[in-house]
Amino acid sequence: MKSQTKTTPITGDEIRKAFLDFYESKSHLVISSSSLIPEDPTVMLTIAGMLPFKPVFLGLRNRPSPRASSSQKCIRTNDIENVGVTARHHTFFEMLGNFSFGDYFKKEAIQWAWELITDVYHLKPENIIVSVFHEDHESEKIWRDDIGINPKRIIHLDEKDNFWSSGATGPCGPCSELYYDFNPEKGLKNIDLEDGDRFIEFYNLVFMQYNRDSNGILSDLEFKNIDTGMGLERMAQILQKKTNNYETDLIFPIVKEASVIANIDYFSSEDRTKISLKILGDHTRAIIHLISDGVVASNLGRGYILRRLLRRMIRHGRLLGIKDYFLSKLASLGISLMQNTYPDLKNNKEQILREINIEEKRFLETLDRGEKLLNDFICSGEKL
Repeated sequence: MKSQTKTTPITGDEIRKAFLDFYESKSHLVISSSSLIPEDPTVMLTIAGMLPFKPVFLGLRNRPSPRASSSQKCIRTNDIENVGVTARHHTFFEMLGNFSFGDYFKKEAIQWAWELITDVYHLKPENIIVSVFHEDHESEKIWRDDIGINPKRIIHLDEKDNFWSSGATGPCGPCSELYYDFNPEKGLKNIDLEDGDRFIEFYNLVFMQYNRDSNGILSDLEFKNIDTGMGLERMAQILQKKTNNYETDLIFPIVKEASVIANIDYFSSEDRTKISLKILGDHTRAIIHLISDGVVASNLGRGYILRRLLRRMIRHGRLLGIKDYFLSKLASLGISLMQNTYPDLKNNKEQILREINIEEKRFLETLDRGEKLLNDFICSGEKL
């Protein structure tokens, strides 16, 4: 009987499926992604994989299952100026997560994380660095004694980096993060996890075990929980051996389509041109999901975020020399790339393209009027 060779998930879809299948085999209930419009009225958009489970963690809602897993679509715009500039900042991203609601805790979370990344994703141990909260000796011991991690690969970090909290008070706990080392040949002396060219943090294990009161005093929670997050785009970069997330199969087809529209070759372009193309790739994914989930462009709240992203795309299109309407082409491609995972994109395609066309037409007319006024002013010879 022939032995079967284990294959490594490579495409974004395969990576996502492998994660969910793995945790389903560990008795986790796989839960579909929630909307980008959260139930939590204190949050404008879904910014993390754990957000849909926040009421469960706070004891306000019954747990859907002792264990759960999901691939949650998320939007963050706090680092929007870094989108396209760094290798891994995005407005839209997918967070793969496994959760325990008072069921398993540190040992299982760490063991399964290691099993997933080494047996399923086939990452080599010499490429993995882990960080722990400097007071969390239990996690350190599990990594060292149970998993067998070289102690030199266990980095101790302070509260700012490795202690999670939902706010000034409430549930909180230490966390342990997994980093991929692109250059292990550089050795283990003077490791700087802030070196983004060498290291990328791809999996965060949060051990939610304390409650912090208004005086800052920590007490043990009645039920200890696990909240993890693995960035799909980051794992795709690692497994597809790309220098940045934008060149993975999750985003690059949109980047390439934008370069075709602009009549530009991406790989031979200068950095500022690549940045504009990456922004178009990133923002396309954000706008189609926002509109599909019911966001309408406006000057307030979520609508303002959508309008800002759309207009940012148009401006970068202009920087690339694109004068005609082009957003619907990118949106159509984005929908086709993601509709199998998110069927609502296909169901809402007409609505998505209509909203995009309305906003693009409105903003282009505004730009044309502005340019005409400026040209008339310059031609008149008046001084500013």
